[in-house]
Amino acid sequence: MCLFYVLANMFVNSLINFDCTSKGTFENLHEIPATIPTVGTNMVSVLLSKKIDIVIRELGGCMGPIWHSYFRDTEYLMYMIDLNNRQQISAACIQLLTILQDKQLTNTPVLLLLNKIDMATIMSRPEFENYLRLEEIIQYSTQNITVHEISAWNGKGLEEILRWLQANYKPR
Repeated sequence: MCLFYVLANMFVNSLINFDCTSKGTFENLHEIPATIPTVGTNMVSVLLSKKIDIVIRELGGCMGPIWHSYFRDTEYLMYMIDLNNRQQISAACIQLLTILQDKQLTNTPVLLLLNKIDMATIMSRPEFENYLRLEEIIQYSTQNITVHEISAWNGKGLEEILRWLQANYKPR
């Protein structure tokens, strides 16, 4: 999941990965990223355009108990789910629903990232949508939710993330 918030007119974003296995996905959205697991928190700068530079803070799922402390002033939120880890998908869904109910995130744009689409053993998109009842989550959520499939390993889908960030960017 990513939390975006503004501090002193600097656009800051935090990515929270539910299963603690983040691969440094957003280090450079213009290149295929390194696959180094994030331990704790990680911050990197990403250039959205010539005039817009954002800082991405990535938080692993093992930091879940403190996620709520990053919700204040959140402007955008991204939440990543590992489609290859079937045992964690239901827990990731429960955490997503908890996050979406937080009053600090009402009307916050959400980008749901379905990661590891390069793997042969992933849960299919239709199976995932049915399992989570994703259509109902999107219908009844106060947030505008966009879903993208990505592969942090080979970079597939990272350009869509960049376009989503650019489309949802609101200067302060």
